[in-house]
Amino acid sequence: MRAAIIGISGLRLTADEAALLRRERPMGAILFARNVESPAQLRALTAELREVLGAEAPILVDQEGGRVARLKPPHWPAHPPAATFENGPVEVATAEAASIARECRDVGLDVVCAPLLDLRLPGMHQVIGDRAFSADPAEVVRLGAAWIEGLRQGGALPVIKHIPGHGRATMDSHLELPVVPASRAELELDFAPFRDLSADDLWAMTAHILYPALDAVRCATLSPLVIERVIRGEIGFGGFLISDDLGMKALKGGLRELAEGVLAAGCDAALHCSGVLEETAAVLAGSKELTPAAEARLAASRAVVALA
Repeated sequence: MRAAIIGISGLRLTADEAALLRRERPMGAILFARNVESPAQLRALTAELREVLGAEAPILVDQEGGRVARLKPPHWPAHPPAATFENGPVEVATAEAASIARECRDVGLDVVCAPLLDLRLPGMHQVIGDRAFSADPAEVVRLGAAWIEGLRQGGALPVIKHIPGHGRATMDSHLELPVVPASRAELELDFAPFRDLSADDLWAMTAHILYPALDAVRCATLSPLVIERVIRGEIGFGGFLISDDLGMKALKGGLRELAEGVLAAGCDAALHCSGVLEETAAVLAGSKELTPAAEARLAASRAVVALA
């Protein structure tokens, strides 16, 4: 299977989408509000995706609580944003994450793109804002660990993001490339939650951010220096690493070339979310097969949830 996670266009697979996915076999899919109408519809869609991609294909969703939620009332409860839990009982955060995971698993979604381990720093762009637990790395670690545990208790694979840290960005990477001019010493603060919670059985999502102190030319997602030396090396993340969405305007270039680039830089899989068929085809054309190392990391993440 190809090292790509892709979006689809609507509430059911179209014939053209099904044909492309059967032919090119991405490893998984990610769903958005455009793909969600009701619990029954969503169960049918996730079953359809796994019929095409395979029974174990991961299906991702951004279900953080607060502003970032694809499952919404009236069919699903509203959950508060991460900042709500700051300095509160860890058991409450764990229970909230477990509830989110159970709601997702009930409709066939088994990978939840949360928690954010980004710091809520002064001057940050509000694209992160209350999605982050705290400005204090120790508090982010405390609540991040609770969120990871809760998601696993509910049967979902967590995805920590946005490694190596989005908290200093003053621009929205959906719209442009943020440049974070912090020194390497200053960035140690941002690295801390990821370092403390890194594990070989987790997923993580990269940040589309240029850190000149780490790589003067390439943003983290496309940088072998950042991925191999910092994320895998200094931070010590040994789990399954995916890019953020290749369709975000922080990245420039063709989608085929971007998919090739993130995989060459060291990501285990490329993520593309638009659901536009021609774009999906380009990403799949640039995505090689999952490496044996990536397959082993994927298996390790599944084993922890199975045992939780």
